[in-house]
Amino acid sequence: MKTKTKHHRLNVVTLGCSKNLVDSENLLKQLEINNFSVTHNSNKKSDIVVINTCGFITSAKEESIDTILSYVEAKKAGLISAVYVMGCLSQRYRDDLLREFTTLDGIYGVNELEKVVSDLGAKYKNELIGERLQTTPAHYSYLKISEGCDRTCAFCAIPLIRGKHKSKEIKALVSEAENLANNGVRELILIAQDLTYYGLDLYGERRLPELLNKLADIDGLEWIRLHYTYPTDFPIELLKVIKLRKNICNYIDIPLQHFSASILKSMRRWNSPQQIKELLNKIKSEIPNVAIRTTMIVGYPNESKEDFNELLSFVNEFKFDRLGVFTYSHEEDTRAHRLKDNICEKVKQERLEELMAVQENVSFELNQQKVGKNFKTIIDRIEGDFFIGRTEFDSPDVDNEVLIPMKGNRCKIGEFYNVNVTDSSAFDLHGIISS
Repeated sequence: MKTKTKHHRLNVVTLGCSKNLVDSENLLKQLEINNFSVTHNSNKKSDIVVINTCGFITSAKEESIDTILSYVEAKKAGLISAVYVMGCLSQRYRDDLLREFTTLDGIYGVNELEKVVSDLGAKYKNELIGERLQTTPAHYSYLKISEGCDRTCAFCAIPLIRGKHKSKEIKALVSEAENLANNGVRELILIAQDLTYYGLDLYGERRLPELLNKLADIDGLEWIRLHYTYPTDFPIELLKVIKLRKNICNYIDIPLQHFSASILKSMRRWNSPQQIKELLNKIKSEIPNVAIRTTMIVGYPNESKEDFNELLSFVNEFKFDRLGVFTYSHEEDTRAHRLKDNICEKVKQERLEELMAVQENVSFELNQQKVGKNFKTIIDRIEGDFFIGRTEFDSPDVDNEVLIPMKGNRCKIGEFYNVNVTDSSAFDLHGIISS
């Protein structure tokens, strides 16, 4: 489906997670160096649109299909000349997309960046590997340290889409992080399907602590944040590194997915409820000031009311600093797809809302404890009459924010300030700059 084109105005539309965003940034850099005029998630007039899709769960697939439809219609109306599709959805459903969207100019999987660049009429440059055109605010960026996943969670389609776990070399990651820091990045967010597995495939052992130490040595990086640490075989030595290195945030994202023993077993999550408690207590004892973020799935096949109540009680008891909840999505070709999807959507949604109501109370209680205290805060943007910032306990887009009135406070985006918290709600803090 190779299509050479004379046009050079190109818009990349990214759907899904931050890992997809990094892939889009790599593509944008390749095209920019080839003299394309590139934009990202833009409403500006473009000749070519490349859609980087998500195919993880039903809602993400629907969003991707709707986005493809809208740009196919725009092409039909003569508003754009070409539409290309890449990423997770096209990796998983390439044949379906070929049948359904016959006017697409190219369809590519997750590991075909070089072919995308070539088919757009550009020359892929290997010397740019590790360099990206940053789409996030200048002061923070994501660092994808590995691709794929070796875990066998019953509900998850990621290994089917992204393949087996493949770590990037430490030297290459340090070089990429140095480039980002030299370009003004102050906060580096490490991402992967499973950070804790890092290094096993390349070095025969887990090397995340070593990588973190090397990244923490880079001048200019004031915050390093960890996303997606898997609970099974969690490398306890990691806690010492977080505790000792002052620019590694006291923040751990550890998706647990459930707490009922029977559901965990069916999910192929190899921690028992007791082991989960022991790990979380170990993390809190080693790093008393840590913020723990997790995600849970409700409405998994055969999840009884008793199973759900166990989860509800656990969340209420442990008091996670941050919590995300998903309703179960019945994904073909996964192990869980062999089970009957026997929890109706209405019940799934009710359970999600009930669990989030518990978390809202927990979050309000924890935020109230912050009132009157000072926190190092980075300023992300201006919104209305407020500077919007985050503490080290909050990741962009998914966690709490700090609202600082513009009146009486002077801030610069991307800079750190000491902020005194004056008030709080369930998911936001209010504060003023403290001298």
